[in-house]
Amino acid sequence: MKTSINFCPKITTLLAVSLITLASCSKNNATSDNETNPTTSVNPVETGRANASYRPAFDGQTRISGIRTTTAIQTSVITSSLTAPWGIATLPDDRFLITEKAGNMRIVTSTGTVSSPITGFPAVNSSGQGGLLDVAVDPNFQSNRMIYWTYVRSVGGGNAIAVGRGRLSTNESAIESPTVIYSSTTPSSQTSNYGSRIIFDAMGNLLVSFGDRTSNEVRIEAQSVNSSIGKVIRITTNGTAAAGNPPFNQPGALPELYTIGHRNPQGLAIHPVTGDIWESEHGPRGGDEINRLRPGANYGWPVISYGIEYSGQAVGAAIQQQNGMEQPVYYWDPVVSPSGITFYAGSRIPEWQNNLFLCSLTQTHIIRLVIENNRVTGEERLLAAENQRFRDIIQGPDQALYAITDQGRLYRIDRQ
Repeated sequence: MKTSINFCPKITTLLAVSLITLASCSKNNATSDNETNPTTSVNPVETGRANASYRPAFDGQTRISGIRTTTAIQTSVITSSLTAPWGIATLPDDRFLITEKAGNMRIVTSTGTVSSPITGFPAVNSSGQGGLLDVAVDPNFQSNRMIYWTYVRSVGGGNAIAVGRGRLSTNESAIESPTVIYSSTTPSSQTSNYGSRIIFDAMGNLLVSFGDRTSNEVRIEAQSVNSSIGKVIRITTNGTAAAGNPPFNQPGALPELYTIGHRNPQGLAIHPVTGDIWESEHGPRGGDEINRLRPGANYGWPVISYGIEYSGQAVGAAIQQQNGMEQPVYYWDPVVSPSGITFYAGSRIPEWQNNLFLCSLTQTHIIRLVIENNRVTGEERLLAAENQRFRDIIQGPDQALYAITDQGRLYRIDRQ
């Protein structure tokens, strides 16, 4: 079933800025000094009570002014028959490769035809937040038909995050020669905070995020350069450390490390102009983050945080800044639980160019952030009326945005 839903940019109340109505409404004719970005500013979109009373390190680090899109937007549900989809990527012929948490991968067309499950994947541990997670298509897929995925597997009395590689068969029914090219250190019985986003960088290497695995005993490894827990790594398609990785000078440092000190990094994206790598990360109660990754940098978890423990206690020594540790570009309190992210690099909606779009799980919307000089200058919440847990988002070859939800939907978002 396919439905069309339009944004109504003339609605003036704060709550309604992100709502979608079933009826069409006319485009707002408001103008701006910047003719290429006529976005209208409103009050901050976050008005809920914060969990912590911490002060931001700089103006605009949280609760920035709200904005609203002035272009008339149309949203369509391409399919609602997926089962807990987690990751989405595009094939060269513009179809979508989508993972399902329980262990399936399917191909979906732009008209909503969903394939049977692709067979041949190794067994996954789908307990808690585990399962078959993200997917990336090899830049040379047309010649080698290789795809890469992250998943949780049972090992050593616990479970670990692994990176798999395999060839999609010519008839698209199976994965041939599936191989584990990398596995996280320190298997754990915990079933949450896996992170596990995977993307290709400009050099054809893989960037992969690993969460802290929740427990106090394991999460401290986010600060250890001898562990992949709480890290973003950079590896070749064979699973070895990529050339040019930043040096970590401590003894035993893993050569694949790119950044350290992350909690639950579920989003990775590359800025279409600067080439910088951006990351989204779950905090505990408060302190969800957006980071611009600098090679070799330490992003602080669990030493510094703008959130508190789920118990209500402080995280560590209750500090938010420390020398040698990076500040988030932006954070939320209360949480939005950011998952997949993507930059808009299309021309169909000029006011969205180079904006960052994020999936929100707990607050069930898509977040749009305007970023200027590596600082967030505006925030918008879209599709809130859909009441969906948005899991991942990409830009398709047709310049539309495509988003999947835990409830099984695939959305297309474009101008009218």
